[in-house]
Amino acid sequence: MHRVIGERGRSSFCAKCLIQSVSSDLTVCKTTTYRHMSMYRGKHTALASLAALRSNSSYKLINTNNVNTIMRQGYRTSGGGDKRPELASHNRGQHSERFLYRGDLKKANRIIVKLGSAVITREDECGLALGRLASIVEQVSELQSQGKQMVLVTSGAVAFGKQKLRHEIAMSKSVRQTISVNTSGGLLQFEPRACAAAGQSGLMSLYEAMFTQYGFKTAQVLVNQRDFQNEFTSMHLVDAMSELMFYNIIPIVNANDAIASPPEMDKDLAGVISVKDNDSLAARLAVNMQADLLVLMSDVDGLHTSPPGTEGSRLVKTFSPKMDLCNVVFQGKSRVGLGGMESKVGAAAWALEKGVSVVICDGRNYGSLPSIIQGKSVGTFFTNAKNINSPVEVEAVKAKEASQTLQKLRPADRKAIIEKLADLLIERKEDILVANNRDVLLAKRGDISEQLLNRLQLTTDKLQTLATGLRQIAEKCETTLGRVLEKTRISDKLSLKKITAPIGVLLVIFESRPDCLPQVAALAICSGNGLLLKGGSEAQHSNAILYALVREALGSVQAEEGETDLRDAVALVSKREDIDDLLVLDDYINLVIPRGSSSLVRDIQQKSHGIPVLGHSEGICHVYVDENCDHDMAIKIAVDSKCDYPSACNAMETLLIHKSHIKSGLMDDICDELKKKMVRLYSGPRLQSMMKFSPPPAVSLHKEYGDLQLTLEVTDDVDGAIDHINKYGSSHTDSIVTSSDAAAKEFLECVDSACVFHNASAEVGISTSRIHARGPVGIEGLLTTKWQLEGDGHTVKEFTDGKYQYLHERLPVTVDGKEVFTPASGDSSYV
Repeated sequence: MHRVIGERGRSSFCAKCLIQSVSSDLTVCKTTTYRHMSMYRGKHTALASLAALRSNSSYKLINTNNVNTIMRQGYRTSGGGDKRPELASHNRGQHSERFLYRGDLKKANRIIVKLGSAVITREDECGLALGRLASIVEQVSELQSQGKQMVLVTSGAVAFGKQKLRHEIAMSKSVRQTISVNTSGGLLQFEPRACAAAGQSGLMSLYEAMFTQYGFKTAQVLVNQRDFQNEFTSMHLVDAMSELMFYNIIPIVNANDAIASPPEMDKDLAGVISVKDNDSLAARLAVNMQADLLVLMSDVDGLHTSPPGTEGSRLVKTFSPKMDLCNVVFQGKSRVGLGGMESKVGAAAWALEKGVSVVICDGRNYGSLPSIIQGKSVGTFFTNAKNINSPVEVEAVKAKEASQTLQKLRPADRKAIIEKLADLLIERKEDILVANNRDVLLAKRGDISEQLLNRLQLTTDKLQTLATGLRQIAEKCETTLGRVLEKTRISDKLSLKKITAPIGVLLVIFESRPDCLPQVAALAICSGNGLLLKGGSEAQHSNAILYALVREALGSVQAEEGETDLRDAVALVSKREDIDDLLVLDDYINLVIPRGSSSLVRDIQQKSHGIPVLGHSEGICHVYVDENCDHDMAIKIAVDSKCDYPSACNAMETLLIHKSHIKSGLMDDICDELKKKMVRLYSGPRLQSMMKFSPPPAVSLHKEYGDLQLTLEVTDDVDGAIDHINKYGSSHTDSIVTSSDAAAKEFLECVDSACVFHNASAEVGISTSRIHARGPVGIEGLLTTKWQLEGDGHTVKEFTDGKYQYLHERLPVTVDGKEVFTPASGDSSYV
């Protein structure tokens, strides 16, 4: 058999060789060349050659097995400028291994999307849900415009036909019949084949009109079961689909229900799924087309641990048919259509076995398709990966269990763990610096600012300072958990205590600074919290070695027999897409703390499902230079507040200057120093009105730049500065530079921000939340409280009957070794 090399280096068969081979029992032709491929746009297909053979009476005997083998190996010839999609075979095992994880779906190119009846059909089953259908068309068009090869397998013809037939019947009724009440209470029943025949043209017209809005053409491909029963017809179908995709036409496939075929012989046991509904049709088509991904859209968001809506039901995000299919119990089927979840899972499992990745998702949710391709956690992803559980979910469960073990430790043991970590930072400093140097070198090759590079880089001095800080945290372990905050005698032999307690499991997301990892780990260990960490990718190697040291320190203290491994109390999350999976685990994670830009915080707040987010709002921070101030101090604080870390959430974004400094020259001096640091200045409306040659106007006074830009504005006095900050600020961090104690006092008391500074510039990670923790978050911000009531058989009825009387006597608590009375939380309302 003579081979020619087609596009992408794949082998194809010369049409003339194929004729000779079939006629001579696969005799090898040594003379045929690629120029034999002509006629059909410069090329023949093997399939066309076979058709010619069948019409030639001199060739009556054809070795079908050999022909099928030829066609499976690569029936499309290539060359020249023809870029038709090829279907030459490839190793199916390698194909299935390629998409083991969601992140791999970004590489998917040929995508089959099956739209279930429940997705695009109205609740009354007569007509289409046009809004949902338009959304799906938009998503498919978006992916098609990105170069993906999209194919739709659609339902809806029956519903569209029902609507048309019902309209025809209504039009044919008399007025009397139309206005009369239907006493039967039921809807008219229509023959499904007739509905399908009546609805096909309208359905395709609708698709054509919708896709035309995005510049794409469509083609209808009607199929039935027989098209998949014969390999020749099956390959005809594939050939036609490939030709359509070559011309950038989106094939829309539907079962030809108007001439419903007899049930296909059940081939499931023979390793071939039977075409019983559009789910199995889509699976067969995806395998025949060698698609990368099959998306089955339904009216539920995927497989669940129990029927959706029941108590405890949770979406199964990753599913391995080989391991889990025997444990699945199906109930019912689709509201409309022939299939249900059992049909979808069966089709998905078969397609996955043949090398096609599959996702089952809710087609009613906007943006599902692009999100799936981006690797986001949408629907149920079918995979043959050995670890079918979401790795981050496993880590969250372990962290919760290990946190309970951590809480049971004696304070001295938690202290020993943190001190061990501090020692390891010094003992292994050479290894840490080598790993950090790799991160720094990689960062220098990319586009990273000098400020970020400085924060990324670790030094011997930084490690020593870090170790000192950890030892200070360790000293607080003795008084962190179980500290009595309030104590009240409710009645005789009935006392109530309010004590400190861990929050549970924390998810902390931080950027750039690897020294955050041991700091946050030490705070979590001290406060008895489990911890999930997600650091910036730019510090990958540094974070890895520091996390290894945290685990080693946790392993230095032995937990009691039968308790969870303490090393699991802290886990490091490696991939960014894992964050989306974690933000829905409200059963395991109790608080999210994002440390980074305001856009990061907003993104986390939007994605979190029921988990509180302790973060900050926009960082529209101000520095006010008062009339009475030290000029050198004002310049130093202004420059440092903007230039030390311009993208920090508490970097200065607006510089407010007393109007007197326009003439005193201080404003010019500050501006000159800022310009030396490449800071671009914009003027507020009042400054513009006062100066002929001012900087360009600021777009808004409510602006967070996040880089070397700032707004310059003037005020009359400290009261004007306070009003400006409270109006345009974000209640984050604001400073005053003044030598007036009265002005400082008024500023500190009246500015409504989480952090208010006097004559200082500081970078502090803070929360702008007005509940739980506000401002810098340390150990106290990682604690909550619980109440302990100790009695002697007391019951509510005994108080009602008068046996006991309420006393509410405040009792002293120990603070710094002294007994003091603390303010009571309330009265009998908490009894």
